[in-house]
Amino acid sequence: MKKDWSFSLERNSETAKGCRFLLSSAFAFSLMTICVKSLASRIPVAEIVLTRGVISLVITRFMLRKEGISPWGKNRILLLIRGLIGTAALFCIFEALAALPLASATIIQYTYPTFTAIGAWVLLGEKIRSRIILAILLGWVGISLVVKAVETETYLNKVPTVSIIIALIGAILTALAYVCVRKLSNNEHPLVIVHYFPLVSIPITLPFVLANGVMPLGIEWIWLLGVGILTQLGQVYITKGLSLLTASHATSISYAQVLFATIWGALLFSEPISNGIIIGGLCILGSTIISLSSKTDLKTDLIPKTD
Repeated sequence: MKKDWSFSLERNSETAKGCRFLLSSAFAFSLMTICVKSLASRIPVAEIVLTRGVISLVITRFMLRKEGISPWGKNRILLLIRGLIGTAALFCIFEALAALPLASATIIQYTYPTFTAIGAWVLLGEKIRSRIILAILLGWVGISLVVKAVETETYLNKVPTVSIIIALIGAILTALAYVCVRKLSNNEHPLVIVHYFPLVSIPITLPFVLANGVMPLGIEWIWLLGVGILTQLGQVYITKGLSLLTASHATSISYAQVLFATIWGALLFSEPISNGIIIGGLCILGSTIISLSSKTDLKTDLIPKTD
């Protein structure tokens, strides 16, 4: 019996493509957090979410029309549920970014890969391979070290406990949203999945903005535009990545955003980097490398052909 090596190479190529999408998504989302952090001291969170939704809707509809794809999809109920969960998650994430240091908010948010892996196992029946379990555990060790270092610096003690709880709720909702995306990616185009997010978020946020909106000033317009464009890029990339890889594999790669956020926090917001943060960051980087080295977690989970 001889392995079909062309099949194996195709699988590896698809895995590599999925990993690139996920790393690109993590980088785009990390840049988005800079924009949100720069805005949140004056602009209400609902206004940031609304702006992100409007920009996403314009870009996605243009791309759908260009590709000749119907924007409405097949599983509309699950698409709407994904939009609702994603909108709620975004509110929590932006609130956490407004109240917590950038690295701390991102670190707490990135407890979601574990929730995603468990959710995909329970709800979708996806296998969690031993290498991915190792990657998730190592990522958790890194996150724990960074949180402990941040607590030592007393940053978390300067904010209400409710902000930490909101960040954790955001992580759980993010995991549920990604499980929905993973399920939808089997028969929906990535742009259709992304399209339903603004369809839901705009009607929800508009009343809040009409009641308490603030007119952006000067560079705030640039930050708002950045939130919309970078989140759109991050959503498209992560949706494509989830269409190629299992949820546990994909989200373990996304730990890389923690590393990006720690760097941006130090460079742009003067957040100190202690030894604990450095060691934790290396653990998270190791988690990403282990996940990247896994070549068998494609969504189809097929067995190589033999003849």
